Amino acid sequence: MTQTFVEWMAAAIFAIALLHTFAAKQFERLSHRFPRHAGLFHLLGEVEVVFGFWAMVLIVGMSLAVGGDQALAYAESRNYTEPLFVFVVMVMAASRPVLRTVMAGVHSIAERLPFSTPLATAWLGLAAVPLLGSLITEPAAMTIAALMLAPRIFRPHVPEGAKYLALGVLFVNISIGGTLTSYAAPPVLMVATTWQWDSAFMFTHFGWKAALAVVVNATVATLVLGPHLGSGPLVNDGLPKETRVPLPVVAIHLGLLAGVVVFAHHPVIFLGLFLLFMGFTQAYREHQNPLILKEALLVAFFLAGLVVLGGMQAWWLQPIVSGLEPVALFFGALGLTAITDNAALTYLGSLIAGISDEAKYMLVAGAVAGGGLTVIANAPNPAGVALLKRGFADETVSAVGLLLGALGPTAVAAAAFWLL
Repeated sequence: MTQTFVEWMAAAIFAIALLHTFAAKQFERLSHRFPRHAGLFHLLGEVEVVFGFWAMVLIVGMSLAVGGDQALAYAESRNYTEPLFVFVVMVMAASRPVLRTVMAGVHSIAERLPFSTPLATAWLGLAAVPLLGSLITEPAAMTIAALMLAPRIFRPHVPEGAKYLALGVLFVNISIGGTLTSYAAPPVLMVATTWQWDSAFMFTHFGWKAALAVVVNATVATLVLGPHLGSGPLVNDGLPKETRVPLPVVAIHLGLLAGVVVFAHHPVIFLGLFLLFMGFTQAYREHQNPLILKEALLVAFFLAGLVVLGGMQAWWLQPIVSGLEPVALFFGALGLTAITDNAALTYLGSLIAGISDEAKYMLVAGAVAGGGLTVIANAPNPAGVALLKRGFADETVSAVGLLLGALGPTAVAAAAFWLL
């Protein structure tokens, strides 16, 4: 067995995993048709399980092909900082003190806007929170936006088509909304140090264009959703409205979350802060909601599987990226992002020697513009799926539905980066 065989095997398993994501909704339907095996079909229908499951298949296959030692060495050579960070920031950003603070601010702004509060809160959730991701990182923004929008938009009476449009807008806006700074969006972070792109560069070359596209996308989606938006509470956490979280508790939560964001690339530090956060939530549990540990762990499992599977795809991806002219690179990155994590794509681009400034821009612009097309296109997307899937039929997000819902917002984002 040669290394070439292992590469082809990894590519084949990666392709199967992609097909599995598109078929996840069918597995969920099979669980209802065949109740005797409902548990297995339900497991296979969980989008968050897909890449972790097939990553395990890859490691087993590598063990048989080249030996267990080499397979373990490969698995241990991967960098799992991003899955760990997403797990930590999801749990912390969804805590009651953080969520209520952000939502109180959004509600206060919504009441001052010249249209109905439900419409204003939906628009702010689709526009302002994704742009906030440039400060608090995209995974945190995705978590907050999803929990804010779930009781407004992702409800049974809202048409499925409208919900998929909202989901596509949210995913695209999160992907491009983190480009106002150089540290918040994973695909930008992969190249920022190598290409010496600071936050000032990002804002002048990407940020203002992204902000314009975010506003357009959010406005269109809100107009479509307008007739279906209810007037109920933003979130139902089982507590009366008058219940308040003490300011010191809020301050400690926000301080710990800020520390995690600052040390996002140092797992020893942010995991230590997370353990401190866990202890604090136990000490003041009366001011907490149940932590979303299950959802966050599933998302981390998904991303870790993507790290393992994606690490074996460079042999065919990098020649494609390096062989394209700037214009073709933009559209190539836009399309390739749908089948591979956009951070992995820009990382491969950062390894190309002598790449022109125009090509650098086109690669990153295409990668972030296409970040909403599929669940795997951008690291925060699995978090959104985990938190919003209960609002869809069969409690499953259809990969085809997401793709169709994201096409329009993706075109707006691409046009902003391409034409402006």
